[in-house]
Amino acid sequence: MPDASTGTSPAKPAVFIIAAALCLTPWVSPPIALALGAALALAGLAAFEKKSRAVSRQLIQWCVAALGLLIPMDRLAGVVAEGFAIAAGTILVTFALGFGVGALLRVGRERVMLIASGTAICGGSAIAAVGASIGAASADMAIATGSIFLLNAAALYIFPMIGHALELTDAQFGAWAGVAIHDVSSVTGAASVYVASEGGVPGAALATATVVKLSRVVWIVPIALACGWWCRRRGGDGTPGRAGAVPVPWLIVLFIAASVAAWLVPGVARHADEIRAVAKQGFSLALFLIGSGLSIGALRKVGWRSLVLAVALWVVVSAASLAVVRATVE
Repeated sequence: MPDASTGTSPAKPAVFIIAAALCLTPWVSPPIALALGAALALAGLAAFEKKSRAVSRQLIQWCVAALGLLIPMDRLAGVVAEGFAIAAGTILVTFALGFGVGALLRVGRERVMLIASGTAICGGSAIAAVGASIGAASADMAIATGSIFLLNAAALYIFPMIGHALELTDAQFGAWAGVAIHDVSSVTGAASVYVASEGGVPGAALATATVVKLSRVVWIVPIALACGWWCRRRGGDGTPGRAGAVPVPWLIVLFIAASVAAWLVPGVARHADEIRAVAKQGFSLALFLIGSGLSIGALRKVGWRSLVLAVALWVVVSAASLAVVRATVE
């Protein structure tokens, strides 16, 4: 019977916990976990909403840090240096295109900044950081996050299919996913299930995607600071009184610390398979929790203008980065 005080069935938490536990088994991949969480949410069976958001953020951070144990610091430095130019280029192009398309669609300046930063850098994390820096309205934050959520969910399923159709190598798919998929959780989710059709090595795409994505995440702080400065300089929506501090990018801090540890203790590499398996199921649980936060109300708030802007930026970045990756990565 429903709980008289809350109006909810006491069975709902049990169903939610059982589903979450299934996501920790090797039979549930990250894409399936996201779909399962969304299905429970839309069926009214999601529970522990506030705790789920907090746990999913922590899970992503620690799972990414675990992957840092697979990439020693000397290798990490080389990959980041190689990807600096493409990261800077795509970020600049995304913002320029965002303001151009946003003006045509009559999307507000703050919302354009949020959607562009989410597309160019790392989805929800970038939106939160830039939003805090420019003092964005909560409605704009919610709309930008909703748009990016929909595209993240689509990428989780579409990208592996495109990768196999184009016969991308593990390295090519990992580089493409790291550039073109928004959130770290969806990047790792898509890359963790991808193995090239010919000569593929399990986990190779995931390792590449993680490094490429994190080489973009480091841009959170400078982009957030630049957006805050620009808004205050222009006046209007972004005033000094509304701006806040830029959050510390703990994702990067933990990953670098783990990478340094792997460099100092080479024996960690012997446990690569175990580390990769634990991280993959951790990402599955995180995506399940993210999916469980979906609601019809949140989707209705997105609006067609913001969604068209987000889709346009995503398609351009995806297509351009795919062309560059196929031409430069073997």
